[in-house]
Amino acid sequence: KQWYQRRVAITAGIDSVGKKSIKVVVVGNPCNTNALTCMKNAPSIPKENFTCLTRLDQNRAKSQLAHKLGVSVSQIMNVIIWGNHSGTQFPDARHASVVLNGVIQPLTGALSDDAWIKSDFITTVQSRGAAVIKARGLSSAMSAAKAIGDHTRDWWFGTKEGEFTSMGVISDGSYNIPAGIIYSFPVTIQAG
Repeated sequence: KQWYQRRVAITAGIDSVGKKSIKVVVVGNPCNTNALTCMKNAPSIPKENFTCLTRLDQNRAKSQLAHKLGVSVSQIMNVIIWGNHSGTQFPDARHASVVLNGVIQPLTGALSDDAWIKSDFITTVQSRGAAVIKARGLSSAMSAAKAIGDHTRDWWFGTKEGEFTSMGVISDGSYNIPAGIIYSFPVTIQAG
């Protein structure tokens, strides 16, 4: 209850004194729920100005795919994280691409291990945060900080032409996800 009251108080402050153009990135877990709570308690801020971080999961997914293919993470694009930043998320490589020998091609054609994509890839990305905590006794704060920077950069400068990113945003009912909840989708963003 105390954490909820603190969250409501912070959001009320954002609502009463924040610029109405403020952009809010919620990181603390459960980030989808926390973003929705913030949005509901700041009714004067546009709903589309609230997001939650699933870029950490996207970065982890890209890293797993790059490692499997023996390429740089920068050569992997358009991996999707659907849902929540939790063990229930769905990392999706079906629309991903990879740059090999200077040519962009579908990742599924370059990576012929469909069984790995449908099993180990998904479970590894879903459980990576818990695995880091178990191994280190600490969270992956630097990875989260990098993901926050990536999320914010894309939100401010836009996504590259032909690319999308994963971001927890307010659902408008697309993809049969109920409208009004915060859910991670593939998004494209124009600068500004």
